Amino acid sequence: MKRALALAAWVAAFALIPVAIPAVPAVESSLRPMARPAAEAGRAVITPVSTGAAGFDRWIAEFKRTARRKGISAQVVEAAFAGISYNRDAVRLDRNQAEFSKTIWDYLDGAVSSSRVSNGRAAYRANQSALQAIERKYGVPAQVVVAVWGMETSYGSYRGSSDVIGALATLAYDGRRAAFFEAQLLAALEIIEDGDISPRAMRGSWAGAMGHTQFMPDSYLSYAVDFTGDGRRNIWGQDPTDALASTANYLAKKGWVKGQPWGVEVQLPPGFDYGLTGRDTKKSPRQWARLGVRAMDGRAVSANGRASIILPAGAQGIALMVFKNFEVIERYNPADAYVIGVGHLADRIVGGPGFQGGWPRGDRALHVSERRELQERLTRAGFDTKGVDGRIGPNTEAAIRAFQKRAGLVPDGYASADLLATLR
Repeated sequence: MKRALALAAWVAAFALIPVAIPAVPAVESSLRPMARPAAEAGRAVITPVSTGAAGFDRWIAEFKRTARRKGISAQVVEAAFAGISYNRDAVRLDRNQAEFSKTIWDYLDGAVSSSRVSNGRAAYRANQSALQAIERKYGVPAQVVVAVWGMETSYGSYRGSSDVIGALATLAYDGRRAAFFEAQLLAALEIIEDGDISPRAMRGSWAGAMGHTQFMPDSYLSYAVDFTGDGRRNIWGQDPTDALASTANYLAKKGWVKGQPWGVEVQLPPGFDYGLTGRDTKKSPRQWARLGVRAMDGRAVSANGRASIILPAGAQGIALMVFKNFEVIERYNPADAYVIGVGHLADRIVGGPGFQGGWPRGDRALHVSERRELQERLTRAGFDTKGVDGRIGPNTEAAIRAFQKRAGLVPDGYASADLLATLR
């Protein structure tokens, strides 16, 4: 029997016609720059017996008992685990995720390619009625929802073919991130218990991300909605309506500010103080205008709330004025490249221009070992990066700016090969 869900109150009152996924001339896989992190929610409910496949059946037997204690019915437990086997591909992919070593401009060349833009416009037109209703309900622009769809599964053309229960069970048993994947596995069983999908129809990525916009099971339970009103929150089927509405609901619940852009490309004046760049410094567009910061058409940026200036490729690349909605998209995936990709793709889908500034295309991306070395050297020099993880985030950028100021360099916070050479 379906659980009574608070989300049921949100079932759309709109009479939606069936929507179609347009034909996609060329399949483009998801362009996430890194696996979407998630909190290691909860304690591990089972300690892995061993690594490798040898103890997998014993682990499953124990997990079944745990699932029953958590309230999952015996019928669902047995159906969910029937016929599953150890997924070696999931373990291999989890242990060997490719590092994000593209430059931001190379990444965006793919994320916002001409085919991805044209396919996005086609997807927008094909689902316009549903998207307009979704935008009215949640306040998130339709083009942003479509852009997430495009980035995650190329508008539904590649939603993943792994058995989600099998993949999650394997990764939970494997033990590298046991607590996280055990929590996801329990959430997946709860979804089946709710009746939204049968076990073998629950397909997704090797890591358990599901549907048109790649929800993890716990996010599905918290944010998925039945927008079509058919009694199921169906993010897996050919009709993308529920998945698109669920994504809008997710962004709305994370704080989307209606009417505010994610970001605006800007031009900085000669002599601009690059020490003011970075997410920690926030000013109103009017205050930025007083400092000479203008939109690319030479006008002051519209008043849309407090904003920061970021330089995704340093002083030689484009400059962006980013608002609260940048942070909201970041909740879907925290990589700046992903957020900029979603925002810029959304703008292009509705006819916006490409970025007008240039990129330092002669630069190369730092490898993960070099990024760790950069963090280690900065910290040893007295500019604490708050950890050494090989990811260049706000803490590392702040440390870079502090070092650059001390060294008499342009304090743009840009992690480059030249900067690493200077630190060496």
